[in-house]
Amino acid sequence: MVSFTQFCILYFYFIASVVSQVSEFISIDCGSTSNYTDPSTGLSWSSDMDIMKHGRQVKVENPNGNSMQFQTRRDFPSDNKKYCYNLSTKERRRYLVRATFQYGSPANVDAYPKFEIYLDATQWATVTIQDGSRKYVNEMIIRAPSDSIDVCICCATTGFPFISTLELRPLNLSMYATDYEGDFFLNVAARVNFGALTKDLVRYPDDPYDRFWESDLDRRQNFLVGVAPGTARISTSKNVDIRTREYPPVKVMQTAVVGTEGELSYRLNLERFPANARAYAYFAEIEDLAPNETRKFQLREPYIPDYSNAVVNIAENANGSYTLYEPSYMNVTLDFVLSFTFSKTNDSTEGPLLNAMEISKYQQIAAKTERQDVTALNAIRNMSAESVWANEGGDPCVPTNWEWVNCSPTPPPRITKIALSGRNLKGQIPSEINHMEELTELWLDFNSLTGPLPDMSNLINLEILHLENNKLSGSLPLYLGRLPNLQALYIQNNSFSGEIPAALLSKKISFNYEGNPGLHNEAQRKLRFKLILGASIGVLAVLLILFLGSLILLRNFRGKMSHQKCDENGNSTQPGTKQSTACSIARGGHLLDEGVAYCISLSDLEEATNNFTKKIGKGSFGSVYYGKMKDGKEVAVKTMADSSSHLNKQFVTEVALLSRIHHRNLVPLIGYCEEAHQRILVYEYMHNGTLRDHIHGFLL
Repeated sequence: MVSFTQFCILYFYFIASVVSQVSEFISIDCGSTSNYTDPSTGLSWSSDMDIMKHGRQVKVENPNGNSMQFQTRRDFPSDNKKYCYNLSTKERRRYLVRATFQYGSPANVDAYPKFEIYLDATQWATVTIQDGSRKYVNEMIIRAPSDSIDVCICCATTGFPFISTLELRPLNLSMYATDYEGDFFLNVAARVNFGALTKDLVRYPDDPYDRFWESDLDRRQNFLVGVAPGTARISTSKNVDIRTREYPPVKVMQTAVVGTEGELSYRLNLERFPANARAYAYFAEIEDLAPNETRKFQLREPYIPDYSNAVVNIAENANGSYTLYEPSYMNVTLDFVLSFTFSKTNDSTEGPLLNAMEISKYQQIAAKTERQDVTALNAIRNMSAESVWANEGGDPCVPTNWEWVNCSPTPPPRITKIALSGRNLKGQIPSEINHMEELTELWLDFNSLTGPLPDMSNLINLEILHLENNKLSGSLPLYLGRLPNLQALYIQNNSFSGEIPAALLSKKISFNYEGNPGLHNEAQRKLRFKLILGASIGVLAVLLILFLGSLILLRNFRGKMSHQKCDENGNSTQPGTKQSTACSIARGGHLLDEGVAYCISLSDLEEATNNFTKKIGKGSFGSVYYGKMKDGKEVAVKTMADSSSHLNKQFVTEVALLSRIHHRNLVPLIGYCEEAHQRILVYEYMHNGTLRDHIHGFLL
């Protein structure tokens, strides 16, 4: 009773698990125009019209079979882009991902397509269509690396890349666990149902995980050939307990092949081999053996150390008949052409038996673009979510770049350039861009970007930054001047304000900041102030020179006027030629030009002194005579006794000196006469006598 209760609990748990699995199935009919339920499986299928905006729907010509999924396909352009389907997953959960391809049999075809499919950044397979009526199936078993995966079609070498169906099947937690699943996917190379009753493959609902189990009756080139003589097919209707790790379907385990002559052998080609692989053999004793009958055998070919020497005794290993035994070869190296042989042991009465097998290649998981770069790109894409360019799928760098980015060649790829000039970007530049350390060029010009610049101080490799013709505002961050590799910065025609960082101006970069009225160059302003100050000082200096020059000219003019007056006075008493000559001689020494004494003619002095008759004194210079001018002014007239060159110089010096001196204790010089070898000085007459008279007394 207890065992029955446990069985019921396990049974209902299994049923609930299966129902849950089916509800999470994703089945996409690529190229279909409507959603539907497949009557043969009961599974719901969705059209890809709402999730794939690229490519075109094509009706398949002469499809093989009546399956609804293969009446249409989706063709993509044969270009350098990738076209990707995004499937939601739960991170770290295992899934089976399946893509199928049936091209059809058109009347005229030059060359069948050949192209690549990728799962995220990992090359999944090269799809080579050789038979248009055949359904090509590719399956990958993965542990989801994130909350979604991308299946991408690209890189056609002939024809147009296409796809018929895309499916995602969640697996039981225990299924297909390996020690290497963090670094490798399992690329399914073969999954065979031996002893199958028909050529039809086994799938859902017989397999609740909807794996494709190919019939060993499906004869095709290089598939399960080289069958050993005496190979027989057996089956049972009894239930087989399959509750182990991989849960092969009961229907598959109810059939088998047996080597009645002691051997089972097959040969088949494994696509994309040689490679390291995970191999599964599924055994269940489905014959009722007599007590004296045994079934023991070994793997004779290929020889695999630690495996080939092991003896398989199904009933013993599985703890009973009609119970699954599934030894697996965790990591074996297999060739492109796989030949395998099971041989019975000498003490076995029955030949070897095989129900099913699976072989999967370890597919190295290729590095995707650095996650922080992808996060930043997604933030940028959200700024123009409706644009075609913003809806490119798959990895930004692998297998081909998005058209608006450049990537580094070494794994993991990093974004080195973003080119989004004039792409209708709106809003603020996302802060996530600061984590793109390998970015060398950023082109965001001619958009509708607003707000201040975010922190981009981590972009130490940035060389070119285009932000012109946007609506950006705020101040220019200081970090712009500290980016070590910045060579060009264009921010013109925005609304930036404040002071331009001095470091930006001192660096040898191409820098354009025109069209930002609120932005000012403090260093340039200081330079402009210095230029204005220098120019002002220069103007003042010129004005000062002009002023001083004017004063000199004015003084010279006054001197000339004085000499002119002297000339006029001389001309009033003497013939003009002579007087002019006499006065010009004195002025030739340049000593009289600055004075105010004027020239008096000799005739005027003779008249004033009565021909020099009244002598009032004598000195080293000569005699002094009393005189009275025509206007009644009394004068003292000093004559030079000696007209030698030396005394002539002394006369000129005295005239020049006395003309400049004005003091209340000195007798002022009124004029002079230089005529007919005469050298005469005319002073104002002082009635109180000389200084000598006051010291020594008056002479009688």
